[in-house]
Amino acid sequence: MDWVHRFFRSDDGLRLHVTDWPGPRADAPVLLCLHGLTRNGRDFERLAAHLSPRFRLLCPDQRGRGLSAHDPDPSRYRPDRYVADMLTLLDQAAIAQVQVIGTSLGGMMGVMLAAMQPQRIQALVLNDVGPVLEPAGLARIAGYVGHQAAATHLAEAAARTAAVQAPVFPDFGPQDWQRMVLETHRIEDGQWLPDYDPAIAQGLASGSAVPPLWPLFEAAAATPMLLLRGAESDLLSAGTVAEMQARLPKLQAVEVPRRGHAPTLMEPKALQALEGFLRA
Repeated sequence: MDWVHRFFRSDDGLRLHVTDWPGPRADAPVLLCLHGLTRNGRDFERLAAHLSPRFRLLCPDQRGRGLSAHDPDPSRYRPDRYVADMLTLLDQAAIAQVQVIGTSLGGMMGVMLAAMQPQRIQALVLNDVGPVLEPAGLARIAGYVGHQAAATHLAEAAARTAAVQAPVFPDFGPQDWQRMVLETHRIEDGQWLPDYDPAIAQGLASGSAVPPLWPLFEAAAATPMLLLRGAESDLLSAGTVAEMQARLPKLQAVEVPRRGHAPTLMEPKALQALEGFLRA
């Protein structure tokens, strides 16, 4: 199924990008796919290709990532601002209801959307994120966000990516790391650079990137949720998952083996759980 690049304006005037996989028909159910902090909509290309015979998929680049414009005011790199952008996208596309697939930051955004507009969010897939974020995982992420140096060629970029992400994907080989670079980097003046505005690190450092989360999750408790946790995740603990299951009666939880933060969603166990949840 072919995809289409689309651009839209946020309510504060920023030019933002979304990859639109149209789906099999005009009334196909819509999946809104929301990426993590340093990622972009390309994270979902393989999943979108797999699901597009049944769904329409919208895979936006949040402001400061991918083909979306960088924000001249870094203080606006915050979850509430990203959520406002997604509501603008849905309103401009006249989409009344969606199911959300959110990785890490994208999952937090999905919970915020479900708490704010429960009638619009039919279901929510959370990829390795919950209401308690472990300090070790946050520290690891803060250690590389905005600090990655440019590489002069693909192999160098892949080696650097592997050095940072190897604990998350212990079974990745050279081709996997090169694919990750293609998904997460851009070429500028002959150099391979992470495809995000380094200024997004400011929100993480200030704490504005991590708002209080338990009230949001409980406000969204009526929304059916699937939680995927990487078995080796340093951001989402097994204890937090157990507490979520106790407090959120509509939550299903599945652990993805040999993955840290966060699964790609193309792992067999993750994909099987995701497809079954969407069918239901």
